[in-house]
Amino acid sequence: MKILLLEDDILLNEAITKYLKAVGHSIVSVRDGNVCLEVLEKEAFDLLVMDINVPNIDGLTILETLHRQKKMIPAIFISALIDIEDISRAFELGCFDYLKKPFHLKELYIRIEKLAKSAPKNMYHKRLSKFYSFNCENMTLYFHEEPQVLSKRQLQIIEFLAHNLGFVCSYDMFREYVWNDTDIDEATIRTEVNRLKNHLKEDFVVNVRGVGYIIKTPSS
Repeated sequence: MKILLLEDDILLNEAITKYLKAVGHSIVSVRDGNVCLEVLEKEAFDLLVMDINVPNIDGLTILETLHRQKKMIPAIFISALIDIEDISRAFELGCFDYLKKPFHLKELYIRIEKLAKSAPKNMYHKRLSKFYSFNCENMTLYFHEEPQVLSKRQLQIIEFLAHNLGFVCSYDMFREYVWNDTDIDEATIRTEVNRLKNHLKEDFVVNVRGVGYIIKTPSS
């Protein structure tokens, strides 16, 4: 899963991030509510793990904001708050689970696994166009349900764009998440993306001139 963690306690943030990465999840961690919303404007996530009491914008307000934007992302709240009103509000906003601090990291892992098992079967299978889809679990691109053969780099590009379906991915984001912060120029990124596009039978990877690329959310 691609998880956004919002936790302002530095040590707990680092501990959760390290643990969830170790068990195979992709983690982006932030410690401020404003920054959390900024990240959510740029990237798509499978799950939010959020504290309620954080600087600037609290976790509950963030979830309310996402609902107004019609972005329905499963959320697990982690908080020292025990007020029944806060807990009730969290579940009214559609949070999947609520963990009271302190908690064992394995307990969080169990809750995430429970979410994954109860999620729709297509949670990891994303439709990219009329005939193309991508399975994030087995890293396979399908055309008419037939697996396609791509290079490792091409699959990394597809995976990155599929995780951020409907969001423009900048060249800086490509450097960070596809090339692991390697200092490469935009021309190299464009060349690799064009090689991928030449393999595709549908032109669903869209260039945003001067900015990056996007796979737009397919119409129903």
